[in-house]
Amino acid sequence: MASVSLTQIIEKMKLENLTPDIDVRKIRITHSDINRPALQLAGYFEHFDATRLQIIGFVEYTYMEGLTEERRREVYEKLMSYDVPAIVFCREFKPDPIFEEIALKHNIPILSTKKSTSAFMAEIIRWLNVKLAPCISVHGVLVDVYGEGVLITGESGIGKSEAALELIKRGHRLVTDDVVELRKVSDDTLIGSAPDITKHLIELRGIGIVDVKALFGASSVKDTQSIDLVIRLEDWDKDKEYDRLGLEENYTEYLGNKIVCHNIPIRPGRNLAIICESAAVNHRQKKMGYNAAQELYSRVQNSLTKRREEEDEE
Repeated sequence: MASVSLTQIIEKMKLENLTPDIDVRKIRITHSDINRPALQLAGYFEHFDATRLQIIGFVEYTYMEGLTEERRREVYEKLMSYDVPAIVFCREFKPDPIFEEIALKHNIPILSTKKSTSAFMAEIIRWLNVKLAPCISVHGVLVDVYGEGVLITGESGIGKSEAALELIKRGHRLVTDDVVELRKVSDDTLIGSAPDITKHLIELRGIGIVDVKALFGASSVKDTQSIDLVIRLEDWDKDKEYDRLGLEENYTEYLGNKIVCHNIPIRPGRNLAIICESAAVNHRQKKMGYNAAQELYSRVQNSLTKRREEEDEE
């Protein structure tokens, strides 16, 4: 199961550790959802998911302030008897001495943030969703072309890296070459990124490894990109029927998500970079409601109708 270390969360979210004596290095978060333990502080522990990160906001804090010392000990002891990974106080709230004492007893870290509860929750859930998303690695090249994430796939040596290099020269941005790590962050979105080892590097047969960021500057690379379109390169087969209109979309599937896919035949003289650019812009147009193939079909239908009417008049 995917997990994120609490140390990473503290660094990413700039959290203050109020219990430095507790070793947080071995604590890991396995859920992208969080929990606000308002009901638990009121004594309701059924359906309590203790393995989530626990967030104390204004409502929980003011409720805790109104409890008697005896009731605090009782509720805090029950809350922290569960295997809670950590408790985060928002708005720079600080736990009372009893809360801190019981947290130290049960070895549960207490963290603090300046952010408001809603803002912190939205940020941590979004970040954890990406980090804990199901992940696979695929062979290909991922490029940001006019804001569209284009995943170029195909057999080894067919020209994926060369197409990516030409796109970079034309002002587009490389995300990753050779290996693409795909994460399913939602039922509609796949995010692609590069493994740390090959980040910003391209392999060109006959030349070797090229550092894109060093050669073309920071504006030529990008860390992550959603996958909007797949272009599958294949050798030209004169006996194969290729789609020449594009009235119906073809799809490929990764982690259960369907992505529009174009099979592009390769032969000498075809400019792959221009084809990729055109495919990306055409895909964007379709998302905005304009389909060139449908426009052509409508024109042909209108022309046939007009011709029939003229023949009837004669």
